[in-house]
Amino acid sequence: MKLLIRNLARSTTEEDVRILFVKYGTVLSCDLVLDKDTAASKGFAFLEMPNQGEAKAAIKNLNGKDVAKSKIRVKKAEKKKA
Repeated sequence: MKLLIRNLARSTTEEDVRILFVKYGTVLSCDLVLDKDTAASKGFAFLEMPNQGEAKAAIKNLNGKDVAKSKIRVKKAEKKKA
């Protein structure tokens, strides 16, 4: 299941996100979205967890959690429309 994590503090790294989610199961990939010009975080990331049950547990436990003084939002990523 692909997850969207929003409202990340600009100081949060890809490794920080991975560490948060690996507590709930296997993390296949984690992509922190960066600004093309400045290479600074845009405040959101996509993360993929192969086990749906683990992904749902991560959503339940991490949505609304304070991380680096920001209340993150976690949900299932929507499919991109062509």
